[in-house]
Amino acid sequence: MTLINERIRAREVRTIDDEGNQLGILLTREAMRIAQEKGLDLVMVAADAQPPVCKIMDYGRHKFENEKKAKEAKKRQHTVSLKEVTVSYKIGLHDYEVRLRSIQKFITEGDKVKVTVRFRGREMQHQDLGSALLGRFAEGVKEIALVERDPKQEGRTLFMILAPRKKEK
Repeated sequence: MTLINERIRAREVRTIDDEGNQLGILLTREAMRIAQEKGLDLVMVAADAQPPVCKIMDYGRHKFENEKKAKEAKKRQHTVSLKEVTVSYKIGLHDYEVRLRSIQKFITEGDKVKVTVRFRGREMQHQDLGSALLGRFAEGVKEIALVERDPKQEGRTLFMILAPRKKEK
């Protein structure tokens, strides 16, 4: 929490004025009087220093600008999430194309995609067909994605992870 004006309990403070000039070490009352004459606030910026450092500024405006910067930074960041597409190795041509389009959409949005082939019962004998299907998916998106994790078997599922390619500037 930032201490301002009357909340500052130190007896003496190193004071910086609103233009950034050092005023030196002043009594807190004196620094507060200077701030009030200018119609500004006395804000403690370094409580750990000896004596504490205070700056004369418009605290409301300072707080607003910091919130604005934080909001702008949050707007620019993009969290990469992992989307999952589950299929059977006996997938039809049309279903394959629909899944391929959804994978392409996820990757262009900047997300990683986990493509899973599920085997049930005796289908475990046809793991080679599942690997071939994953290879077809990788081939279908090779311009926009790269294989981050090669096909891997876990229990009754075979999966691989696709990640978007880095954009070259």
